[in-house]
Amino acid sequence: MQDNKRLLSLDILRGLTIAGMILVNNPGSWATVYPPLLHADWHGCTPTDWVFPFFLFMVGVAIPIALGKRLQRGDAPGTLRAKILSRTLLIFGFGLFLAAFPDFGMDKENTPPAITSLHYLLMGLFMVGVLYRGVLIAKYPDRKRQQRLALYGLIALALGMAAIGFSYYDFSHLRIPGVLQRIALVYCACAFIFLNTNWKGQIYWGIGLLLGYWVLMRFVPVPGGLAPNLAPETNLGAWLDRFILGTNHLWSQSKVWDPEGLLSTLPAIATGICGMLCGHWMLNKKPAYEKAAGLFVIGVVLLALGHIWSMEFPINKKIWTSSYVLYTAGVAFLFLGLIYWLADIKGRQGWAKPFVIYGTNALTVYIFSGIFAELSFVISWVKADGTRTSLQSWLYHTFFTPYLSDFNASLAYAVCFVLLLYLVAWVMYRRKVFIRV
Repeated sequence: MQDNKRLLSLDILRGLTIAGMILVNNPGSWATVYPPLLHADWHGCTPTDWVFPFFLFMVGVAIPIALGKRLQRGDAPGTLRAKILSRTLLIFGFGLFLAAFPDFGMDKENTPPAITSLHYLLMGLFMVGVLYRGVLIAKYPDRKRQQRLALYGLIALALGMAAIGFSYYDFSHLRIPGVLQRIALVYCACAFIFLNTNWKGQIYWGIGLLLGYWVLMRFVPVPGGLAPNLAPETNLGAWLDRFILGTNHLWSQSKVWDPEGLLSTLPAIATGICGMLCGHWMLNKKPAYEKAAGLFVIGVVLLALGHIWSMEFPINKKIWTSSYVLYTAGVAFLFLGLIYWLADIKGRQGWAKPFVIYGTNALTVYIFSGIFAELSFVISWVKADGTRTSLQSWLYHTFFTPYLSDFNASLAYAVCFVLLLYLVAWVMYRRKVFIRV
């Protein structure tokens, strides 16, 4: 691969992954979702369970490409470390923001209406300000004065929200783990591993994490007198989440464990390392067909290893088992190999344009999707019959359920949500606004 040639297949797979994340996260009704679009209940895997590890895989792929260029041009290690830490904190902060959005734990019944209105005003201005500064940095990097003024405005808005927060915000039930939080931690760990090791050292790190996690989950007794187990509420990872974070800060649907918990972040880092190793492979000087063949061979080998290991350590997304890491990394290698062969080698790219558009602003679009989805439930009104309905419910029951079967209506709503976010991504792409968090 030439240094100045951008691999289209990376943007395509990243965009395909983000579109998949948005699709499976936003059905019209969770009661009527086709099984492949749901996560496996516990052990096992569905296509939906490929989506998140694909994104972490792509985070890993980007690290040798992006940080490698910075090292080649002579960026100081201290500068790179500061950039990694600032990006980690920013992504983690966005995750906490989405978890708190839009009420920040306020008790609406006991909060003065004026305070509630001021909170929403400041928050809305803050989100617009973040987007505005991101556009300035992405499209007008030379406008330093405007960027500074935008930053000062964001600080002032944040201070205003903090002033309200001292009396009215309640973070006692804020979920601390989450999708963006895990992305941030995996990126941080993988980036530092990349800076301090070569590809062989990264293999050792990946193997060590997978074996270490397997030993912890399968052979270390759970405090409280429980034998090692993989049950949802009593495994070692669930115990650690409760011990460190407390039940109030875990996934509200489980309350006693979290699918993005602390201990399972270790094998998730190994997923990112698999992506880093793929990035190294794509950067080598081998012929394109040899690279594609290598992606297929590695994918098949990882799939086989994942299935073999699953006989002792079952494939499970919710606790991110080591066999799940190998299995999903194998699928990711095969997907990337196929897309690389089609788009970068054969030049058949027309079908992939929507995914390229998604992929060039992947993280930004994902954040927008979380905000839009939450607002669709928060915006509500009282109907003529005296019942309250949300914007999401009104849209779903007005434009989808009267014309389609329950399952198709739910899927059609999700597809339309994907198309709505595609429109946002398309506008940014046309205006050449590529926001890098």
